[in-house]
Amino acid sequence: MKLFTDVGVTVLQVVLLAQVCFSMPRPRPNCQRFRRMDHTVQQLQLLSRELLRVMEAELGLVEMDGYRLEHLPAMEFSVDHLHSLTLNESLSELHRDLSLFKLHVDWLDGAREGVGLPALPTEGAIGQAQRHNRTSGHLTELVGMTSDALRVLQQEVPPPPSPSLPDVLHTFNVLHYSLEIAERLKVYCDWSRRVLKRFRELSSWKPWDTVKEVPEIRDGFTPWKFIKLLSFLLCCLCCLLVFALALCSKASFLLLITLAGPSSLSVPQENKALVLLAVWGALVAPSLLLMLKNLWKALFFGSKLPSKGAIALVVCMEALVSGGSAILCLAALPHLDIVSNITLLNSVAVFSSVFQLAARSRAGRLDRLALLPAASVLLLLLGHCLLLALYLQDPARRREAALRCGLAVGAAALASLAWWENYLGYLLRAKDAWLTAEMQRCPVVLRLLTAATRLAVAGCVLAAYVPLSGGAWSSVWAPVAPAAGRLLATLAGLQLLSSVAAHWLALVACKMNALRLSFLLPLYLASLAALPLFLAPAFVFFRRQQDAGGPGYSFPRYCEEAVLVGGPGPAGFQRLALDVTANLCVLGLQRPVQMGLMTGSAVCCWVGFLLATSHLWRLRLQRILPTQHLFVRRLYEGAFLEQSLVLNTRFDLQSPTHHRKSPEEHLTMYMCATMWHETFDEMMKIIISIFRWDQFRPRADEELHKLTCEAHIFFDDAFKTVPGSRERQANQYVEDLVMVIQRVYSIFQEDAQNSFKGPAAIGDQLLVKTPYGGRLQVALPHGNLLVVHLKDKSLIRHKKRWSQIMYMYYLLGWRLDAKYYKRWLNNDDETAVRQEKEREKRNTYILALDGDTDFHPPAVMLLIDRLKQYPGVGAACGRIHPTGTGPIVWYQKFEYALTHWLYKTAEHVLGCVLCSPGCFSLFRAAAIMDVNIMKKYTTPPTEALHHIQYDQGEDRWLCTLMLQQGWRVEYNAASDAYTNAPEGFKEFYNQRRRWTPSTLANSIDLLGGSMTLARKNRSISRPYLLYEMFIVGSSLLIPATVCLMITGMLNLLLNIDPNGALILATLPPAVYLLLCFYLKADTQVTVAAVMSVLYAILMLVTMLSIISFLVKDNTIFSPLSISFITFVAVYVITALLHPQEAHLIVYGLLYILAIPAAYLLLSIYSIVNMNNVSWGTRETTPLAGAAAAAATRRPLNKMESARNTMRHLCQQAKCCRCPCPRDYTLLRQYDPEPPTAATGYELKTFIAEPGPQNTIVESGPQNTIRWNMSEHILLDHISHFFSGCFFSLLEDEAQFWRELMERYLKPFPDDEKTKRETMKSLKDLRNKATFIYFFINLLWLVATFTLQLLKGSLSISIPKYNNQLVFTGEYIKVEPVSFMFLITFVVLILLQFFTMLFHRTYTLIHFIGYVNTELRTDQQQGYNGGDSSKDPEAYAHEPTLYSTNEDGGTMV
Repeated sequence: MKLFTDVGVTVLQVVLLAQVCFSMPRPRPNCQRFRRMDHTVQQLQLLSRELLRVMEAELGLVEMDGYRLEHLPAMEFSVDHLHSLTLNESLSELHRDLSLFKLHVDWLDGAREGVGLPALPTEGAIGQAQRHNRTSGHLTELVGMTSDALRVLQQEVPPPPSPSLPDVLHTFNVLHYSLEIAERLKVYCDWSRRVLKRFRELSSWKPWDTVKEVPEIRDGFTPWKFIKLLSFLLCCLCCLLVFALALCSKASFLLLITLAGPSSLSVPQENKALVLLAVWGALVAPSLLLMLKNLWKALFFGSKLPSKGAIALVVCMEALVSGGSAILCLAALPHLDIVSNITLLNSVAVFSSVFQLAARSRAGRLDRLALLPAASVLLLLLGHCLLLALYLQDPARRREAALRCGLAVGAAALASLAWWENYLGYLLRAKDAWLTAEMQRCPVVLRLLTAATRLAVAGCVLAAYVPLSGGAWSSVWAPVAPAAGRLLATLAGLQLLSSVAAHWLALVACKMNALRLSFLLPLYLASLAALPLFLAPAFVFFRRQQDAGGPGYSFPRYCEEAVLVGGPGPAGFQRLALDVTANLCVLGLQRPVQMGLMTGSAVCCWVGFLLATSHLWRLRLQRILPTQHLFVRRLYEGAFLEQSLVLNTRFDLQSPTHHRKSPEEHLTMYMCATMWHETFDEMMKIIISIFRWDQFRPRADEELHKLTCEAHIFFDDAFKTVPGSRERQANQYVEDLVMVIQRVYSIFQEDAQNSFKGPAAIGDQLLVKTPYGGRLQVALPHGNLLVVHLKDKSLIRHKKRWSQIMYMYYLLGWRLDAKYYKRWLNNDDETAVRQEKEREKRNTYILALDGDTDFHPPAVMLLIDRLKQYPGVGAACGRIHPTGTGPIVWYQKFEYALTHWLYKTAEHVLGCVLCSPGCFSLFRAAAIMDVNIMKKYTTPPTEALHHIQYDQGEDRWLCTLMLQQGWRVEYNAASDAYTNAPEGFKEFYNQRRRWTPSTLANSIDLLGGSMTLARKNRSISRPYLLYEMFIVGSSLLIPATVCLMITGMLNLLLNIDPNGALILATLPPAVYLLLCFYLKADTQVTVAAVMSVLYAILMLVTMLSIISFLVKDNTIFSPLSISFITFVAVYVITALLHPQEAHLIVYGLLYILAIPAAYLLLSIYSIVNMNNVSWGTRETTPLAGAAAAAATRRPLNKMESARNTMRHLCQQAKCCRCPCPRDYTLLRQYDPEPPTAATGYELKTFIAEPGPQNTIVESGPQNTIRWNMSEHILLDHISHFFSGCFFSLLEDEAQFWRELMERYLKPFPDDEKTKRETMKSLKDLRNKATFIYFFINLLWLVATFTLQLLKGSLSISIPKYNNQLVFTGEYIKVEPVSFMFLITFVVLILLQFFTMLFHRTYTLIHFIGYVNTELRTDQQQGYNGGDSSKDPEAYAHEPTLYSTNEDGGTMV
C-alpha cells in the first residue's frame, strides 16, 4: 500500500495546508502559494486515478455493505462549509484528523502484511520506493505544522488519538478496509479541488477592487411603468365604452319598442308593421350572425352530428326562449310604459336564480351564499307583483292592463330560460350526464339548430301578431315618410352595431382580467342608467311647459295639452321624448301610491338582478380564457344586452368564497436548449435567461404557481481527445460554458453575499457519468435545476434534430411514460393511471431554445398562456429579434420584422402558423407524443429528400407533422426573444441555403395532402390552403419576378426596348446559375456579393427615378403608383403600430436595395447547392484525434470483461436485495423519491456524516456502489471549475440510455460507399429540383416576353387621371398577366394588413391581462424599474400564476 499511503499524505498535506494557511489571522496566503498547491493537486488527481484503477484490478469482485471504520474523518458536502473554514474552530479537528489518518494507514499496512497480502500490485508499483521513503516524513511534518499553529494561537494541542481499530481475522476484511479507505480518500481528494478553488477566488479578491463588469440582465426594452399605467387607462376606457355601448343598445331598442306602441306619433299607424319588423330584426340579428359563423365552420372545417336527444332538448328549450322573447318584445312591451319596460327587462333573471338554488341543492352547497339567489327570486317575484298591482289601479282599463302586464310577466319568465345551458351540468342526473358531453362534442350543428329555431319561432310570432294587432303586411312596402324612415334605419343600425361592439368589448374586458372594473360595473350601471336617460328629457320638457303654464300646471294637463294631442306637432328629439311620456300619461301617475308601486317594482327587479349575478364578483378568471369558457352561449340577446352578457357568464360552484382558489392543474415545463460551438457571449445570453427564470419562479413557490421548471442544455461535440490520455476529456467549449455558469451565478448571488468577504460560492453541483458522455447538474440560486448534457459525438448522434430526439425520449418517454408504466406494473388501476398520464402529457411543455437565445420570463408566460387555455394548440412561438451589427444584420432585422408583422400574423388569424422556430418555441408533450409525430421524427435520412426536409429544417418538419395530425400552431407577438444573426455575407448565404430548400420541401409536403389536412386539422380551412398555395407559388416565381422588375428598371432608366431589357435582365442571373455548377461554394458567395453591390446601385437609382416619375406624371392612379403607395403606406402604418420596433422601418431602404441579392441570387445559390447538407454555420475544424476517439481506447481482454460482468451482476443482485438508503438533498429536491431506479443516480464515492440542510450527503447507514471507469467518458477535466460529487447513473436509467442510443441515436457508420451514394442521390435531386424550379421561371419569363410582343392586341387600357381626378385623355396599357399579378399582390398585402390589425388587438388584450395579474405594483422595485445593482431583476411572484387577487376580477 505504498502508493495508497503516498496518495493519502499528498491529499492531507494539500487540503490541510490550504485550510491552515487560509485560516491564519495574518498574513493571508498569497497567490504564489496557491499556485504551488494547485500544481500539487493536479499531480494528486493522477495519483488518485491510478489508485482507483489499481484497487479495481485487485478488488474487482468485492462489495461493501457499509462503512465500518467509525473514527475516520468525514467531509461535509455543502456550500456553507466553504465559509466555515476558520483556524480557531477547525485547527484542532484537523490535527486530530491527520493523526487518525496516519494511524489507520499504518494499521492497514501492518494488517496487509499480517494476512500475507503484497504491499501493492505489480502493475502500479513503478517508482513507489521513493514515495514510501517520504511517507513518514510527510505525516510527521503535517502533524508538526498543525501543532505549531495551535501554539501560536495559544491553543492546547490535542493529545494523540487512540481509536479502537478492528481486529483483522481474514483477508476479506483487509480487502474491505482497503476499499473503504480508498473511497474515503477519493472523496477527500475531490472535495479538496473545490476547497482550493474557493481559496484561490478569495485570495485573488481585493477589497480595493470591488467594481465589476456585469452583463445586461434586465429587460431594458420594455417600459413596464408606462405599460402598467397604460393598462389601467385602457381598462378604464374599456369600462366607459362598454357602459356607453350597452346604454346605447338599450336606449335604441327601447325607442324601437316605444315607436311600435299605439300611443307613439313619430311613425304613422299604417307603418307600425315596419317598426315591428325592425324590432324583430333586433331580436334575431344575433341568431343570424351565429348561423353565418357556424355555416362557415360547417362548410370549411367540418362538423359532427349530435344525437336525437340533444337535438330535441335544444330545439324545445330554444323554442320556449325565442317564443317568450318575441311575445315580450312584440306583443307586450309596446303597450307598457318605459319604466315598466326597463323593469321587465331587468327581471329576466328569474329562472337563473332558481337554477342556481337547484344546483347548490344538488351539490350539497346550501350555505349562506345560497341566500343570495333565494333573495333574488323573492325580489323578482315581488317586483312582478308590484307591477301587476300598478296596472290594476285603473278600474276602466283593469282587464286590458292585467292581460298586457300578465302576458309580459309570463313572457319575461320564459325568456329567462335563455341560459339553461349554464346550469345543465349541475341539474342532470348522473345517467343523463351524456347530454352535456354531447353538446360539447357537436357545438357547430347545435348552434345552427339554435339559430334556426330562434329565427323560425320569432318569425312565426311576428307573422301572427301583425294581423292580430290590426296591421297589414302590405304596409311594410307602403311609402314611408323620409323622417320616419331615417329614424327607423338609424335606431335599427345603432342598436345592431352598439350591441355587437358592446358584446366584443365585454369579452375583451374578461380576457384582460378586468372583470369587475370593465365588465360588471359598466353593465350594472347601464341597466340602471337607462331609466334616468329616458325620464330626464320628459321631465325637462314638462318643466318647460310648467314654467310657461304658470302655477298649478299639473302632469295630467301636460299629457292632455302637449303629449296626447294629435295632428302636427314637434318633431325630432322632442317628439321622441313626448312618445316616451305618452305611455306614462296613459298609465296615470298622479297619485303617490302609483309612484310608489312603480318605484318599488323597478328597485326590486334591479336589486334582484344584482343578487342573481352576485357570484360573479367572486369569480376567478384566467388570462385570455377561450370564449366558450367565459360565456355559455355564443350569442347575445338584443332585447336585454347587459342582462344577457352578465347572465351568460359561466356559473361556477368551485369558487364560492374569497379564500378558496379555483382549481389549477399543475404544469411542468422543461427548458431544452441545444448547443453547438457557441461563443462565450452567446452562452452568456442563454444562461442569464435561465437564471432570470429561476429568479422569477423560485422552486419554493411551485405549489403556489402550480408550475415546475427544469432547464436542460444538450451540448453537442463536448469532448476532445487529448494525446497521452486513454479517455476523452471535455473540450474548450464546455469549459467556457462552465465559466459562464460560474460568472452568472455570482452575478445573481450579489444580494446574498457579504461585500467584505469576497465573491459568493456557487451552489451544489453534481457530475454524473452517462453512456452518452456526461451530465453536469447545478442547483440555481432559487432552487431550480440546470442540467447540462455533455454529448460525445463518437458515442451518440450529434446535430440539433438528434439532440431534440434525445430530450424528447428522455423527458417524455423515460421520465413520463415509464413512470406510469411502472405504476401499471404495480397493479394500480389502469383507468386512473391512463387518465393521470394523459393529464400530465397535456400539462407538460417543452420550451425549445437555441444556445444563443436571450429571453425574459414574461415572454415564456405568454406562451404558456396560449397552450394552457387552448388544448388544441400543440406549439406556440414568439417574436424573434435578430441581434448583431452590420448591414447583413440590419437587413435581417427588417426582414424578420416584416415576416412577423404581416406573414405570421396572417397565418395565425387565417389558419395557423406553419413553422414554429426552434430557437424559441413552446411545445405540448401530448402533441409531440401523438401518433406519427415523435416516432416519425426519429426517421433517419435514407433518401436525398430526407436530408433536405428532415435535417436542414427540423423545426419546420416537426410543425408539419403536428399540423398533419390536427394540432394547431400559434404565434404570440408579445413574446419576445433575441438570437444572434449571421453578420457575414457567407454565413448568411449558408444559413439561407439550408432554410430555402427545407421550407420548400415541407410546404410541398404539407400542401400535397391538402384535402386530408383540411379534414383532420380544424384550424386549416380550404380558403387558407388556397392562400398558402398562392404564397408557395409566388415564392417559386421569385427569380422571374425579380428579373421582370429589373427589366422595368432598365426600361425606365435607359429607355431600352422592353424585350431587349428583358434579355439584359436575365443574362447575369443565367450566367451566375451556370457558374454555381462549376465553382466552389466560397467562390459562388464571392461572386454573389459583387453582383449584389451592383444590383443595389441599380435599385437605388431606380427607386429615385420612380419617385421622380410619379411626381412628373402628375397622377397617383396608375397601377405603379397605386401599388407603390399601398406598399409604402402598409409598411409605415404597420411599423407605427409596433412602437418598440418602429425604428426598423429605417432598414427598409436597405431591404429594398437588397431585393435582387436576397430573392434572385440567393434563390439560385440555395437551389444549386441543395446537395450540400452541412450546417454551414459554426463549423470548426475537428480537433486533432477526434476522428479516432474510439480507436484510442484500449480494448478489454477476456479476464477484464469477465471481471466487469461479474461486478455488474453482484451490484444488481445486491441492489435487488437491499436498496441503497442514501438521501441526497440536491437529488431529493427534484425527485420525490430517494435515488432509485426511477431517479437514476448512484453516488460514486461517499463518506457518512451529519450535515446541514443544504448538503448533498446526509447522515445515515450507507452503502457504496462503485463505478467502472472503463465504460465512461472522463469528466475530471472540468472538475477544476465544478468540484462537486461524482455520480454514476443507476442501472435502469443507464440501460435506458443504452437502448435509446442503440435504437435511435447510434452514430452513423463512417462508410465511404454510403457517403458516395448519398452525395450522388443529393446531386440527382439537386439537378431535378433546379431544372423544375428554373423551368417554371423560364415559362413565366417567356409568357411575359410573348405578351410584350403582342402588347398592341393583348393589353388592358386604363384611363389616366391626374391628381385632381380629371381625365387626361391618355390610357395606360399593361399586360393582363402582369396586371392581375400586381392586383393580387396588392389584395394580398391588404389582407395581411387587416389580419395584422386583428392579431395586434388580441396581442394587446393578452398583454394587458398579463400586466393586470402578474407584475407588482409601482412601489416595488424590480422588473418594472428601480435600482438593479443589488436586485438585478426582482420579478413579482406574489400573485397566483393564472388567478386574480383574492377579491376576484382585476388588480387595477
